[in-house]
Amino acid sequence: MTTPEHAGDQQALTVAAPKVPDRVSPDGLEDRWQQVWENRQVYAFDPDTTRAEVFSIDTPLPTASGSLHVGHVFSYTHTDILARYQRMRGKNVFYPMGWDDNGLPTERRAQNYYGVRCDPSLPYDPDFEPPHHGDAKSVKAADQVPVSRRNFIELCEQLTVEDEKQFEALWRRLGLSVDWSHSYQTIGKDTQRVTQWAFLRNLERGEAYQQAAPGLWDVTFQTAVAQAEVESREYPGDYHAFAFHRIDGEGDVVIETTRPELLAACCCLVAHPDDERYQHLFGTTVTSPGFNVEVPVLAHPAAEMDKGAGIAMCCTFGDVTDVAWWRELELDTRVILGHDGRILAETPEWITDADGRDLYAATAGKTTFGARKVIVEALAASGEMIGEPKPTMRQTNFFEKGNKPLEIVMSRQWYIRNGGTDYTRDGAAKPLREELLDRGDELSFHPDFMKVRYANWVGGLNSDWLISRQRFFGVPIPVWYRVDEAGEVNYDAVLTPSLDQLPIDPTVDVPEGFTPDQRDVPGGFAGEKDIMDTWATSSLTPQIVSGWLRDEQLFANVYPMDIRPQGQDIIRTWLFSTLVRAHLEFDALPWRHATISGWILDPDRKKMSKSKGNVVTPMGLLETHGADAVRYWAAAARLGTDTAFEEQQMKIGRRLAMKLLNASKFALAMGGGDEPLSLDPRAVTEPLDRSVLAALTEVVDAATAALERFDHTRALELTESFFWTFCDDYLELVKDRANNFAGTIEAGLVASARTTLAIVVDTVTRLLAPYLPYAAEEVWSWYRDGSIHRAAWPDAASFRDLGGDADLLANAGQALSVLRKIKSEAKVSMRTPIEAVTLHVSPTAAADVRAAHADLVAAAKVSGTFTLSEDLADDEPMATSDVTLGEPPAKRKKK
Repeated sequence: MTTPEHAGDQQALTVAAPKVPDRVSPDGLEDRWQQVWENRQVYAFDPDTTRAEVFSIDTPLPTASGSLHVGHVFSYTHTDILARYQRMRGKNVFYPMGWDDNGLPTERRAQNYYGVRCDPSLPYDPDFEPPHHGDAKSVKAADQVPVSRRNFIELCEQLTVEDEKQFEALWRRLGLSVDWSHSYQTIGKDTQRVTQWAFLRNLERGEAYQQAAPGLWDVTFQTAVAQAEVESREYPGDYHAFAFHRIDGEGDVVIETTRPELLAACCCLVAHPDDERYQHLFGTTVTSPGFNVEVPVLAHPAAEMDKGAGIAMCCTFGDVTDVAWWRELELDTRVILGHDGRILAETPEWITDADGRDLYAATAGKTTFGARKVIVEALAASGEMIGEPKPTMRQTNFFEKGNKPLEIVMSRQWYIRNGGTDYTRDGAAKPLREELLDRGDELSFHPDFMKVRYANWVGGLNSDWLISRQRFFGVPIPVWYRVDEAGEVNYDAVLTPSLDQLPIDPTVDVPEGFTPDQRDVPGGFAGEKDIMDTWATSSLTPQIVSGWLRDEQLFANVYPMDIRPQGQDIIRTWLFSTLVRAHLEFDALPWRHATISGWILDPDRKKMSKSKGNVVTPMGLLETHGADAVRYWAAAARLGTDTAFEEQQMKIGRRLAMKLLNASKFALAMGGGDEPLSLDPRAVTEPLDRSVLAALTEVVDAATAALERFDHTRALELTESFFWTFCDDYLELVKDRANNFAGTIEAGLVASARTTLAIVVDTVTRLLAPYLPYAAEEVWSWYRDGSIHRAAWPDAASFRDLGGDADLLANAGQALSVLRKIKSEAKVSMRTPIEAVTLHVSPTAAADVRAAHADLVAAAKVSGTFTLSEDLADDEPMATSDVTLGEPPAKRKKK
């Protein structure tokens, strides 16, 4: 969308005389310009638009429980650079902000902050006042005050509002060009409505289903865990060798296990069908040590012949292999572990031996660790444990937010199909998994190598997406169930609300055709108590923020969105789940591009994370170095590349921001700065001046091409390199001609230099605006109206055909450096005159040095004979000889 600011910017060849301040500094710019941007609504999205004019961003949602760390600054800066670039390219940028405020992290923070815990059996207390408000260092679980579900949810909501205010303040300080009128919460009413409706649509099409099945379970948080939330970690254990007894009395079968506590849940022994050691046992039975339960010996190709004894016990359930064997071999279900991680109290009916029942009773109610100790001691005493336990480190599944190994328990859960099981949509030509792999190929990943992570994840799925959680603060699963006349809940008789009823909470609201007094009674209904996994909400961020079901015009103008920026570690969760939901609902991608940031590493090259305690909080960095400097550090890292946290890089960024201010002040104030500023390339006549614009043309073209392919780092490198050359070489070469202090230089030569300086400042400031928004806005304000962030991105078309040669600037700059080196080696002032010198150059460079002769001798203070000797090869550096230095000037008195 070309705004009036863009149009005027393209036509202006003369602007008013610059008003340059006496002193410049990056300090204080954040406070000044934040308020101006807000008052002028510089980053506001214009709803009066078309889809072709819009660039829309599916902004990542920071978790609003806790604090932001420097890794957030890193990745969000990458997104903001792109947003600012697209805005300057004339796009109507839709850049919202959301807050991921539901789920387990918020619950844990509320518990610690307020000193409470949720007890759903308690009634609501409208006058409840929590015992703490973040003023307690630590509140033990036993000391937490129990509150009703509704009271607990209200406290979670209060806390997230306060956290989000702090987050917004930091984002504004960093300079994110977000339109804050388009912000949302994952627990907000609009979000709940979209999330619940999308789920009901999945349910209607058969893509959502419930099932009682074995699944991963966190005993600490008492909730099911999805495959995407699992981390594999090393965990210490011991191998125990136990003897199972053959029925025919012909000896024992020895197995090795790290889970002795699950012996009572053993359903069979499994060996590979090709393992000759066990061919004679297939089809026979053995009895388990200690419990004396008869179990079969079966064959399965997943058994590992070279692991341990090559034969394993299958229990319900020790690991995911047990689950696969249980399904494929159609084994009995023998569950002994409860949801609390303890051995069930009631002795199972399949244990009939008196000694076995006594042994089980000795483990009942104990944790897995306690039960393991009992079993090991008993079998050591009976001689059924062979040898001593052997210590080992094994890879064990953990909930990403937990610190105890996950168990596998039977439970009723809700799932959404994601290709993890064999499923083909109605009318589809391919199974869902293949469709989702095709979607991954269709999506443009930046960098491209991240695509393989998506493909590997989808290809390795072994279950559908488990979306239900046994928690409290989240989007309720919007269903009820009929209760039969016997008072049993019929989970197959699902009752659903209509769209106009949403959002609902089935633990509070009543289905159509029922009354509140029919809740949980025979012939009535029961509300679903589970909430949705936070990813079930976050997977719909493109639809939520785009106004689906709420604002049809907005939705048409911004969806499908242009990009999804995010971290590499949540490709398997956020990116994949979002793609699944869009594919199922709209049969299309939710965005065209995915930009993937790398990780921030600490000085020991370890990933920064709050769980490791090695994070750096950003506000102190912003206060110390300034937002532009911190943004520079972030921008210096390419997408998909892990980057070490390094404050030295921020110091370089601050130096760049300071140089932009100082160099711009110097360039714009030539001749006193009281004349209108010319930006007309037709006034640029001198070869040296045209040379710098030729070099600038190359930079504008290359930087623009880099940003178009999402390579913000390359664009910054090109611009920064040119800018320092401009400052170190060109500014020094032309400052005498541009200032014309004596008034003796021809007006056309002066105008050529001043116009070139103005064009370079005007162009480079815009090139750096996405990276250093505060310093760039400050410079822009000295000579332009409006915001630089609404100005047009630089276009070199106006000075592309001036006929300049970029090599001239390079050679003239090298010559100046060599002449100045004479004085630095002599340890005299740069104002010391050179009375005679011979400059040795190559024939190729000689023409360039002659073209810049007047500026060169003025800048180097050559007052006498200047001889040019063309006696070097092209690859030899310039040199000097026959040097005579004059008297150094008197030192200037300090004021």
